[in-house]
Amino acid sequence: MSSLGHVLDRTFGRPRGRLGRLGGAVMARGNAATERHVVAVAKPDADETVLVVGPGPGVGLAAAADRAASVIGLDPSPDMLAACARRCAESVEAGTVALREGTATDTGLPDACVSVVLSVNTLQLWEDRPAALAELHRVLRPGGRLVLSAHERWLPVARHDLAGEVAAAGFTDTQTWVWDPPGPIASRAAQLRTYRPR
Repeated sequence: MSSLGHVLDRTFGRPRGRLGRLGGAVMARGNAATERHVVAVAKPDADETVLVVGPGPGVGLAAAADRAASVIGLDPSPDMLAACARRCAESVEAGTVALREGTATDTGLPDACVSVVLSVNTLQLWEDRPAALAELHRVLRPGGRLVLSAHERWLPVARHDLAGEVAAAGFTDTQTWVWDPPGPIASRAAQLRTYRPR
């Protein structure tokens, strides 16, 4: 990994230390509108369990916790999990938010245990997208939905190619679009919603 790649990984990929705290602050501010928008698109119900992959500092995690019965935050960074624990302290204390160390390719969760999977700006960090999509398909209940959002300029593949990868993982009824979040530092988001067949 190059020096720049190492810095970016410590800041945004697997945030840790001073760079990780800086990255968390940038994510909390720059991604907040998109995080809330993705939760609104997914429309979790009060009886559903939501998995948030890569919650960063926990803005989307908190938004999901306001709507769902339970929420799991899954992140490879202990520092970001600690930030989530602070932001969602009441929900963690109440047992409605659970925090786990893991990745999109290795969730450590049982089969068909969640109704909704959400992820904002982590897709470009997945080392093996097909394996990650297969894993997320596995943990979703039949009829469950996956909603992804990524900075359009950093999307690792074209949206139609991503839709093809999602279909290859077994998902159906896939929709893709772009969304322009409000604010001067937020960038255009490429978004996707798809379902595990019943």
